[in-house]
Amino acid sequence: QSFFQRFLLWADALDPLLLLKSSNEIKRTRLLIQINEKTLSEPIQNNQTKQAFLLSLSSVHPDTDKIIPVLFRPPAFMPITLPLVIISSVQHQAKHSFFWQFVFHTYTAAFTLVNGNGTPKAEDYSLQQKQIFLGLGATSYSACVGALPLTFVNRYTLKSSLMQLVVRKLLPAPLFALTSAFTVAMVRSPEFDNGIEVMDRNGKVVGVSKKAGEKAVMETALSRAVLFGTTFFLPEVLMYCVQRARFVKNPRALGPVRMFVVMSVLAGMLPVSFSMFPQCGEIKRADLEPEILSSTEETEFFYNRGI
Repeated sequence: QSFFQRFLLWADALDPLLLLKSSNEIKRTRLLIQINEKTLSEPIQNNQTKQAFLLSLSSVHPDTDKIIPVLFRPPAFMPITLPLVIISSVQHQAKHSFFWQFVFHTYTAAFTLVNGNGTPKAEDYSLQQKQIFLGLGATSYSACVGALPLTFVNRYTLKSSLMQLVVRKLLPAPLFALTSAFTVAMVRSPEFDNGIEVMDRNGKVVGVSKKAGEKAVMETALSRAVLFGTTFFLPEVLMYCVQRARFVKNPRALGPVRMFVVMSVLAGMLPVSFSMFPQCGEIKRADLEPEILSSTEETEFFYNRGI
């Protein structure tokens, strides 16, 4: 699929109303897909089948075939992260900023873990323990890094307009982009160490590749950095233009306008982020380990990138 096709698909699959579907209805749609023996690469002509694909994409893990908990399904991502983004962007005290960023990164880390590649088995206690430890470490570190500029400004009472501009307007975007990418890389690091399953064109698993795992994690980390970097940067630019052009004359109305702008940017960037790379990633034969290549003559291989 092209980027535009993936974007349109995710724009429909991120509909929050899909969260209202029951587990029984989700299971029925999965059965409908299996009966029709269709894939997302084929034209979807039947509207019922199309809706079944959307519900499956938004509710079922493609590796484990298990229903994703409601709070961590893709359609729940925006309703949960939006208030956290808004609150985190208006904090002026370091301790408050740390708390809300910790909550924000904790949720995104859990979302990343639930929606990652399913090859590293969570049933393995040592692996599960490692993932929890890495997740807590990553969220704590990211929250500290995010709150550090405010700590520096407040401690040394740097009140100049230039310093305020840098700390409150310019720094949040790159910091959130970097920390979001870092959190993804840390939480899904078992995919680096253990590798993920790669398949041929027919869906047959031909091996477990660390290089494919690295590619999947890096692509997801980059897409998450673009999502939150843009979500924190673009509203600042737009609000500056609004204030400069004096479109909003009542200062009290700037708050609601800002919330609307942040919501609009996040709503637009979320399907863009999910669509940057195909969820069914592709890796060339030359990029795989020799032990995998010795067992097959295929030239192209595929894997679940996760989101």
